[in-house]
Amino acid sequence: MTEYPPKTCEIDRLVTHDKLVAATLQGHKTQQRRDGIYGYPGETFQLDGVSFVIKDLRRQHLGEMTEEDAHCEGYPSLAMYQNLILSMHKGMSWEAEHPVWVHEFTRVE
Repeated sequence: MTEYPPKTCEIDRLVTHDKLVAATLQGHKTQQRRDGIYGYPGETFQLDGVSFVIKDLRRQHLGEMTEEDAHCEGYPSLAMYQNLILSMHKGMSWEAEHPVWVHEFTRVE
């Protein structure tokens, strides 16, 4: 079993923005990047009464993100994802070496 650091936030805060919740419910969003850990593999969370399970948790640098990663985040392109993240976090710059935690999840059927 992989050892992870302690959580930095509760799992119910993993996906919170209305558009991202909708994208997750529609199956367009299957990943969420955060600076900290919000949930561990096997842990579940609910969005509008629908259950999801974290199937993978891994470390990644922002510069390692691909177009496919942006699609898994629910965005049509990496450029759009970057622009939105920077507009949401005023004063932030896109640092290629900045590490994030990738929470990968799937709907529980």
